Amino acid sequence: MIFQDNVIKEYLKNVYFITGTPCGGKTTISRELAKRHNLLVYDIDEQFSHHQKISNSAFQPSMNKVFKDADEFFGRTVEEYKEWLIDNTREQLDFVLLDLIRLSQNKIVLCDCHLTVEEAEKFTEASRIVFLIKEPSNLIEDYCDRPDHQGFSEFINSASDIEKAKATCNATLKTLNEKRCNDIKNSNYLWIERTANSTIKDTVKKVEQYFGFAKKRF
Repeated sequence: MIFQDNVIKEYLKNVYFITGTPCGGKTTISRELAKRHNLLVYDIDEQFSHHQKISNSAFQPSMNKVFKDADEFFGRTVEEYKEWLIDNTREQLDFVLLDLIRLSQNKIVLCDCHLTVEEAEKFTEASRIVFLIKEPSNLIEDYCDRPDHQGFSEFINSASDIEKAKATCNATLKTLNEKRCNDIKNSNYLWIERTANSTIKDTVKKVEQYFGFAKKRF
């Protein structure tokens, strides 16, 4: 999609982005904020299957790549797996932007997504984005424990060598997100790191205050 950055920002002026790295709390915080302020949440992971149906394998090859089973999916090298994840996100982004433009014309939308610092600079203002991050090691157990990711949990546990599949996935996510975490921490954007002492209440309050939701009437 080719738009001037200022055009995209204008069309997305009613969108607040809650982004970051896996298991940073994006989904939990966006849903809690939406409940408090009666806002619409747009979760790009939930939209993937719909976007896949309207995609074209010639233009979105990664989104349309088919794996016969968990062994083939997790049998890739860490580098192959990482590149596939990056390409998937990049290919879906056009669909996401179009959805957000459509949905946010007359209402505030909270977007639960995976924007990088570079993408944030193109699509939004610093006042409308927060990065929620977590140290990117051993993420798979946390990921599989989530009620909304039981499909993935069942899939990875169907691999012939479950521990190897989890190790590959952990290594891929760590490789992919180490640089992202560093970029986020060295940026001028607000970022909040999830730790063992983090609470939903405290994080929601910080994001709510930063976005100015307590003072807004929706």
